[in-house]
Amino acid sequence: MTAAENVCYTLINVPMDSEPPSEISLKNDLKGDVKLKTEALKKVIIMILNGEKLPGLLMTIIRFVLPLQDHTIKKLLLVFWEIVPKTTPDGRLLQEMILVCDAYRKDLQHPNEFIRGSTLRFLCKLKEAELLEPLMPAIRACLEHRHSYVRRNAVLAIYTIYRNFEHLIPDAPELIHDFLVNEKDASCKRNAFMMLIHADQDRALDYLSTCIDQVQTFGDILQLVIVELIYKVCHANPSERARFIRCIYNLLQSSSPAVKYEAAGTLVTLSSAPTAIKAAAQCYIDLIIKESDNNVKLIVLDRLIELKEHPSHERVLQDLVMDILRVLSTPDLEVRKKTLQLALDLVSSRNVEELVIVLKKEVIKTNNVTEHEDTDKYRQLLVRTLHSCSVRFPDMAANVIPVLMEFLSDNNEAAAADVLEFVREAIQRFDNLRPLIVEKMLEVFHAIKSVKIYRGALWILGEYCSTKEDIQSVMTEVRRSLGEIPIVESEIKKEAGELKPEEEVSVGPTQKLVTEMGTYATQSALSSSRPSKKEEDRPPLRGFLLDGDFFVAASLATTLTKIALRYVSLVQEKKRQNSFIAEAMLLMATILHLGKSSLPKKPITDDDVDRISLCLKVLSECSPLMNDIFNKECRQSLSHMLSAKLEEEKLSQKKESEKRNVTVQPDDPISFMQLTAKNEMNSKEDQFQLSLLAAMGNTQRKEAADPLASKLNKVTQLTGFSDPVYAEAYVHVNQYDIVLDVLVVNQTSDTLQNCTLELATLGDLKLVEKPSPLTLAPHDFANIKANVKVASTENGIIFGNIVYDVSGAASDRNCVVLSDIHIDIMDYIQPASCTDAEFRQMWAEFEWENKVTVNTNIIDLNEYLQHILKSTNMKCLTPEKALSGYCGFMAANLYARSIFGEDALANVSIEKPIHLGPEAPVTGHIRIRAKSQGMALSLGDKINLSQKKTSL
Repeated sequence: MTAAENVCYTLINVPMDSEPPSEISLKNDLKGDVKLKTEALKKVIIMILNGEKLPGLLMTIIRFVLPLQDHTIKKLLLVFWEIVPKTTPDGRLLQEMILVCDAYRKDLQHPNEFIRGSTLRFLCKLKEAELLEPLMPAIRACLEHRHSYVRRNAVLAIYTIYRNFEHLIPDAPELIHDFLVNEKDASCKRNAFMMLIHADQDRALDYLSTCIDQVQTFGDILQLVIVELIYKVCHANPSERARFIRCIYNLLQSSSPAVKYEAAGTLVTLSSAPTAIKAAAQCYIDLIIKESDNNVKLIVLDRLIELKEHPSHERVLQDLVMDILRVLSTPDLEVRKKTLQLALDLVSSRNVEELVIVLKKEVIKTNNVTEHEDTDKYRQLLVRTLHSCSVRFPDMAANVIPVLMEFLSDNNEAAAADVLEFVREAIQRFDNLRPLIVEKMLEVFHAIKSVKIYRGALWILGEYCSTKEDIQSVMTEVRRSLGEIPIVESEIKKEAGELKPEEEVSVGPTQKLVTEMGTYATQSALSSSRPSKKEEDRPPLRGFLLDGDFFVAASLATTLTKIALRYVSLVQEKKRQNSFIAEAMLLMATILHLGKSSLPKKPITDDDVDRISLCLKVLSECSPLMNDIFNKECRQSLSHMLSAKLEEEKLSQKKESEKRNVTVQPDDPISFMQLTAKNEMNSKEDQFQLSLLAAMGNTQRKEAADPLASKLNKVTQLTGFSDPVYAEAYVHVNQYDIVLDVLVVNQTSDTLQNCTLELATLGDLKLVEKPSPLTLAPHDFANIKANVKVASTENGIIFGNIVYDVSGAASDRNCVVLSDIHIDIMDYIQPASCTDAEFRQMWAEFEWENKVTVNTNIIDLNEYLQHILKSTNMKCLTPEKALSGYCGFMAANLYARSIFGEDALANVSIEKPIHLGPEAPVTGHIRIRAKSQGMALSLGDKINLSQKKTSL
């Protein structure tokens, strides 16, 4: 290991502005009173950490500071002796250290247990066998001290000494085994057991075998170590499983959440029996429900999702769907989102009914909750989950629809839009539910508050009302929602104050507009109670029109045309036919009149005028062709769209299941457990080792087959080959940290002293620590590591220089300026997916846009899109069907998410200029939108840099 990779025990904050004191003043202070000595010792420690040697102070400290009994001084001395150089340049131990050794032998026999314990902890850090040898009897004696603090640190000291210098205490495993058998304190037992696991596993197993039935009574820290031992033993020797699996089952009942979590994880790796998987999953579910920390909930949920990925485990988890749904009691949206997704993946025909009942209850609960910012989003999630259930299990739709349709009148437009989409799909797919849906739609129609939902509801009613009674009801609801007509005249009268509230009641021109509930006319006079507040009391449709939203009027005109044409085919009596058509035309004409007047806030658009005029023309002519277009073609278009969507979903599910199904080739070798026990394990890596490596940022990623994607690709040359100091850096990105491993080579024949790597950063990067100075012999080399913290996704730059002194030279410090290191944002961006509605909403909300002009040598549209996806790590949201075929242009939406939770959207609009010939490159624009400026600019730069295809 290099010096930079050694484990760091001591971190001390250094005030940057302080002036370093001189050696003489420090000597004087070290001879002063206790307070002065304490301050001086702190300064000495900081100076040594910064690379000063200070050899002259060693004897002063031994004479004047070491004999003191002050606890603060003793603590500081432990740090001092840890960091001070203890050897001469040729590697021999300094003579003065014998005196230090004697002082610590006395401390190991000190009556104060804290001094004994902290001295033992300090001895764990010593790497000099000559210093430790005289202390061995005193360390052994500490194993029998009355206080547990001393005993547990004595065990740790013996363990580290045995690991580093086995000859000093060859009988350590036996000694610790005997100590463990008689020990009562949990922390001492844990340390002793930990040592046996690593030093002599057989002894650890012997001890565990003697007390395997009492494991449940042990403390949680010891239980955790036992779980680790069982995992390691069974991992190395699977035939031992039967011996320990009962113990792991017992530990699932532990009172400690950490033990339960580890035991469940170990049980899953040791056994794939359904009972084991069920017990582990049940344990995970209990942990999620009982733990209050959302991060813990998310981590354990990820474990459950990993379990589900295994085909043979999925069946076991399906029986636990109802238990998994208990997690929905958590208020956190992210936890609920994952839970619903997991439940939806596991739902089957056996438990879908129970699932739907629970989800319906949850939906109703969200209605009664006082408004919380996440309630609306949660309701949306529930609606989508119920939608998916109904599509997969059509029998459930009849139970779900009545509950969900109440939410069409919801204030939250997004949830209502999801319900509407679901209703539209259900009414098209399930013929038997049409009467129920139409009836419910008519019930909630007058309460709809959002114009977008109103338009959708009008379309559904116009498309699927097939009986005379339903058509009459739709007309009644429309009249009720429009209020008194003609609109312009009544509004002018109202403004003038001529119309009294009781006079506002008008009787419609047709005879069929009276229902059991009363006439539309009496209900349209909503302003009768409070005529002063006209804005509030307007009927909904009238309100939308007066606000200038005439798109809903175009939608209404289409609906009226459809129902009028259908009414004509249902009713034979000519007079009634004409009467109905006349009323529909009257409504359209009055809306046109309103649009052209000055009453609305915005005038009607030409498009809407054309649409309404077209509908009037269709009704006046009633041609069979138009009848077909309005009443058949529209529905066919919807049917095509839904079937294409369903096909796409099935395709993605098929791909997903193919991924998960483990296919075995005919010539694959078969492993027999009896013959090759070690290879039988499903996961051959040691999970404890992997998690430790992941925490340290040393995960061994599988290198791509492409040699350019190897580590060498991430090496950046920082100086030239002719510079006195050559430097190159390997940039290792580990999520929120960047580790720079800098190789520094002395290319001169001089010794370079105080060779320091000085770094600075631009962007959202922060240097964690200052690399320590080095001394480089002629033509020598060294590795320096520097850690950089990353706070957000934007292009960061690390720049700096290397400064050094040449020994014997009188000149100032020499300096070599380094090239800049550009941090690639692609290490933080991951492909993600979202719905079209979410994409549009984010597109409208994000304020930073970066427009990149396409400048490439690629001549194929699809190839260019794939190239952009590969170089930006984004995911294409536009379905493959929409991109297939060739028409000379292409538009696609891309989406990605950074590990910091930032969203990045992109819209690619490209075309192939055919008039320039077949070899002409693709042209167009890419618009990037993001919440932060850095993200938008960084992605734009990345696209600009990688637009052209490099010929390999």
